[in-house]
Amino acid sequence: MKKILIFFLIVLQINKSFADNYLEISGIYQGENLYVMNPFTPIGIGFCIYEITINEQISTDEINSSAFEIDLSSYNLEIGNSVKIVIKYKNDCSPTVINAEVLKPRATFVCANLVIGKDGTMKWTTTEERGELPFIIEQFKWNKWVKVTEVTGKGTSQKNSYSCKVEFTSGQNKFRIKQIDYTNKPRYSSDVTFNNLAAKVTFAPGDGKQTSSKITFSAKTSYEIYDNFGNLKLKGNDISIDISKLAVGIYFINYDNTTETFEKVK
Repeated sequence: MKKILIFFLIVLQINKSFADNYLEISGIYQGENLYVMNPFTPIGIGFCIYEITINEQISTDEINSSAFEIDLSSYNLEIGNSVKIVIKYKNDCSPTVINAEVLKPRATFVCANLVIGKDGTMKWTTTEERGELPFIIEQFKWNKWVKVTEVTGKGTSQKNSYSCKVEFTSGQNKFRIKQIDYTNKPRYSSDVTFNNLAAKVTFAPGDGKQTSSKITFSAKTSYEIYDNFGNLKLKGNDISIDISKLAVGIYFINYDNTTETFEKVK
C-alpha cells in the first residue's frame, strides 16, 4: 500500500512539473504555419515538448521530432482570425518557435472612398486588413508629413468603415493614411486634398520679430518651435504661446501652413 501511495505521489509531482512549463504564443492567423525546434530532454530520453494546443484544441501534429511544423491550416482558421498556441514542455529544456512573427498583424489594408468634408470629417473604407493596427492620419505641412491623429483598425478582412476629425490650415490641405507593422515598413493610402478658403493665420511676435515673453496668432493654430540646432522646444494648438522660459536666441516656428523665424530677447 505504501509503495502504491509513493508511486501515486511521484506521478502527481511529474504532472504538476510538466504543467508549470509552457510557452504561449498569441496573434493573428496570416495563412502561414509555425516551425518549432524541439530538443531532447537533458537525460536524452524523449523530446522536450509533450503537448500543443491551438485555440484550446489539442494538436494532432507529429511532435516527437527535433524539428516540426504546426499546421494551422487544419483548424478552420480564416485570415485575420485570432489564434492562441500553448506549447507544454518538460523540465530543464526549452523549445523554440523560430518564426513567431508570422502571427503578428500586418499592414495589408486596401483603402477606398477616402474623402474629406468641409467640417473636417475624414472618411474612408478598407478591405484586406490582417490584424488590429492603428491608422495614422498625416497632414502635409511645413514641408513634411505630420501626424495629426490616430484611429484603431478593426483588423478584419471584410469591408470596414472609419472616420475622424482633422483641422485645416489655410490654403490647400493634403492628408493621407498610414499603417506600420512589425517590419517597420509603412503602407500608405493615396492622398486626399481640401482647399480651405479661410484667411491665412498671421504671426505677431512683436516689432522686428523680437519678443521676450509671448507670441500671438490671429487665430488658433497648431505650432512647433525649434531652436537653432533643430531641437523641438514647444508644440501645441493655441492662439498664443508663452515663451518666457526659452533661452535668448533665434528660433524657427511652424504654424498654420507657414514657417517663420523670431528672436527671443531678454
